[in-house]
Amino acid sequence: MSLYLCVDCGGSKTAVVICNPVGTIVGRATGGPSNIAYLTPQSFNKTVKAAVIAALQIALPDSPDVSLPVVGKSPFHAAWFGVSGADSPAAIARIAAPLSELLGLPLGPKLVIANDTHLLAAPIRMYSDVTHAVAVIAGTGSITVSFTEVDGKIEELGRVGGWGWILGDEGGGYDVGRQALRQILLANDKSSITGVPLPKSMLIDRVLEIFGATTVLEILTGVYLPDPPPGQTNPTGETNEHLEREKRISTLSPIVFEAAFKHHDPLAMDVVKATASHLVAQIALLLGDGVESSARTVKASESVISFGGSLVGVEAYRQLILTDLAQRGHVFKRSIVIDDAAAIGGTALAAAFTD
Repeated sequence: MSLYLCVDCGGSKTAVVICNPVGTIVGRATGGPSNIAYLTPQSFNKTVKAAVIAALQIALPDSPDVSLPVVGKSPFHAAWFGVSGADSPAAIARIAAPLSELLGLPLGPKLVIANDTHLLAAPIRMYSDVTHAVAVIAGTGSITVSFTEVDGKIEELGRVGGWGWILGDEGGGYDVGRQALRQILLANDKSSITGVPLPKSMLIDRVLEIFGATTVLEILTGVYLPDPPPGQTNPTGETNEHLEREKRISTLSPIVFEAAFKHHDPLAMDVVKATASHLVAQIALLLGDGVESSARTVKASESVISFGGSLVGVEAYRQLILTDLAQRGHVFKRSIVIDDAAAIGGTALAAAFTD
């Protein structure tokens, strides 16, 4: 049996799906983070290898001793890798040959390696009333990409964002955490000028707790602590001082979302509205706002917007984005949430080779 492999390589986990020729999922597995921007090619390959083997053992129950690299004929007819951090030909080239050797597939149409947003473009094949797709990923990080379909192949038109936590990630987890800290610090600064105490805020209370602080300015000490030695973990889980600096900030996003959408904390609501607008500004660029007329921009009225990632998986946050877009004159023909990019990618891959 020829199998079709799709691997969604993200900053939080690696998701592997294996489909048979009719698109039925016959194997699944997950592994550790595999954002190539943060890993060496060797570490990336090790993570992917372990996850693919685990999925193969489920897909081929009569061959429990399957191993990689493939020796002899590959069990895979084709494979599609959506890799977070694969933002340039050079980045893809660093992992292409090892993946080809691992799977026993030649580089080319049967081994597709692209940014993880490409998996979210699969819905363009699902609807006959759209001509383009805009993929929006907002989880730990963020990126927006537009696509069209040409001769049965999904082609990228434009991309905005995906610069990583130091330079970008607008609307993603790091941006939410950073904006929350900025709003809290700014409120404290205003209080120092006016003499009016800080407003009662669940968000402020929770952030102080997370940083082990009793005053707002003490948060800065926790933010700027050096990264811990490699492999060191938080022994208590009570504070975040043993996390890497990026994660100290990005892991605040669930707290912000809970305060905003569950408890309607005004300060938290200001944060999520601001970060949603940051992401909207990037989407709007793909739709032509602020750029000269170009054949590479797309019309929302002719497109599907495809959301992926933990933050835009939250309906309330997604609605902030869609409402802001509509106020700018961009109403999408269709909107879809993909909570299993590897599955939809595997099914689309099988369909592409069997149609």
